[in-house]
Amino acid sequence: MMMKRVKKHISGISKGAPSGFIASLAIHAAVLFLAGMLVVFNVVKKEEKKFVPPKPVDRPKMKLKKPKVKIKKSAQPRLTHRIVTKVQKAGIPEIQLPEMSGIDGMLPGDIGGFEILPDTEELTVFGSGQTIGSDFVGTFYDLKRDRRGRTIPMDPDNFAIIMGNFVRRGFRTSVLAPYYRSPKKLYATTVCIPPLQSALAPQAFGEDDTLGYCWAVHYSGQLVYPEDIRFRFWGMGDDMLVVRVDGEIVLIANWPDGVVEASMASLWSSSSADSRKYPLGNNTSVVGDWIELKAGEPLDMDVLIGEAPGGIFAALLCVEVDGVEYERNPYMNGPRLPIFKTARPSLDLVDVIHVDLNEGEASVREGPIFNDLARTEGDSTRRIEPVTVTVHPVPPSNRETENRLRNWTVKGKTIEAELVTRLGRQLLLKNTRNKQVRVSMADISNADRLYVELADPPAFNINFSRISEQRPPPPQSPFLNEDQRHIRISDYKFGVRIRQKTSDEYNHPVTVEYFALAKEVSGDKFKLIERRRETFIPSEENGRSFEFHGKKVRLKEYATRQLGNPRGLDYGGYLVTLTDTNGRIIQHETSHEFLFRYLENLKKLKIGSYLNERCERVTPTRPDKSNYYSP
Repeated sequence: MMMKRVKKHISGISKGAPSGFIASLAIHAAVLFLAGMLVVFNVVKKEEKKFVPPKPVDRPKMKLKKPKVKIKKSAQPRLTHRIVTKVQKAGIPEIQLPEMSGIDGMLPGDIGGFEILPDTEELTVFGSGQTIGSDFVGTFYDLKRDRRGRTIPMDPDNFAIIMGNFVRRGFRTSVLAPYYRSPKKLYATTVCIPPLQSALAPQAFGEDDTLGYCWAVHYSGQLVYPEDIRFRFWGMGDDMLVVRVDGEIVLIANWPDGVVEASMASLWSSSSADSRKYPLGNNTSVVGDWIELKAGEPLDMDVLIGEAPGGIFAALLCVEVDGVEYERNPYMNGPRLPIFKTARPSLDLVDVIHVDLNEGEASVREGPIFNDLARTEGDSTRRIEPVTVTVHPVPPSNRETENRLRNWTVKGKTIEAELVTRLGRQLLLKNTRNKQVRVSMADISNADRLYVELADPPAFNINFSRISEQRPPPPQSPFLNEDQRHIRISDYKFGVRIRQKTSDEYNHPVTVEYFALAKEVSGDKFKLIERRRETFIPSEENGRSFEFHGKKVRLKEYATRQLGNPRGLDYGGYLVTLTDTNGRIIQHETSHEFLFRYLENLKKLKIGSYLNERCERVTPTRPDKSNYYSP
């Protein structure tokens, strides 16, 4: 009997399986994969945390008191005092070894300690560039140019018409709007401009290229006094001086019989019998109307000055207080009145005015001061004494000093001796038994080595330089029929060049300071016109030399009358000092030995001060009689 073979079937996917089955299987697999992803994302995603602030904590509060600061009221700013380094008396034992921190990390060849001493802005009779609060603001107009600065036709007749219209219409600035107005303002506490060449006037406002005719300056401010006062102005203008108070004209003191006077003749006239009777400046003065001021009640005030044809310009405004007796002018017996002022004049301003103001014509510092704090000043200009100073002899240079005993450290041992001299890298010392000992520089301590370097500085060549450039005189006004008066303008630039004579190392600061002076053309006084100092360290990198220069300084020489003597300033001399790190002068060079002899006095003076041959401050030489007005 035959048996049948039974085949065992194994379940699985076999080749040639139906495609529908395979597609169904793929779909199920995809569904399972997506479901797994959803589960994963749901697990990973974290719930955002919400911040719950804690409950506020009560803290005790301190009661703070508002600090009270006392403020001192002042009618005018205090003068700035320059602090200068005193020169110590020379003597080797007095040398103090400098700390390295004092050099501020300077390396050899670096320039350190740079300093320009305060250079105050030039003060003129027209005002200065800085206000003190009680001054009048001055605006300069040039009627020969339009408002953009372009030249336009202008002559004295048309100038007079325009200025007359300006006064007639109540000083409305719109009348002068078509003409050039300088951007530079000046602040004046006085209206006291002695006779000067009108070509120099625009330069005070930085208008060096403006010709000296058909220009005007309008000052505006407030008239106030701390007490009730009754007074009147006296004035003289060449060509124009007009004063208006509280909207009313109180004085017109224009040049008599001039075109400006004719344009304003109908606007105001003096009622005083003393008008046009006494000399002031370069003509006679006009007496104004009486003015009554109530204590502390300010009134608006305007002052107008200007020049029509050119030549000489002047504007002087004085004050007569009702009931006050004044000294008589030694020239034609007129009253010696105080000038109008709104602040106590500084010595600098007094000098600027006195340079060209005839002696005895007016008092600069006495009389009322028109602000709400000051009162009447006593006369202090009759004779201003030189500044009282204690004259200290200038210490001699180190080469002139005698060495004294000190302790030296030589090869670790201490000896007491004095330095006799230095011979290259060798020292010659003298001990307490008067025995001379030769010591090598390599065997002494660093402190001793520093002492020797400071005690025996190298010699320097000192060259003071001055570069001068003579400027052409201002062009003559086309409306003058006379020869131009003498005028010379020179620009100077000063400087110093220092060079060490030897190649010895001297790695210590050296302060170089110079003083430049001018001298009066018609007097014997000097004027300090520049002072500068800088510090350097001699080194191989800078060739052991140093050079620096100052700013341009302008000097003028002029005459205000055809036959008058010239006045002004010319170059006068210099002083250069070299000072070591201990403040001891190691060398100097000068044109006049008195400058070095009285150096301590010289250091006390401000730029612009006049001085004598003891370096004491004095007033400038006043004009001689050739400059007085003669009717």
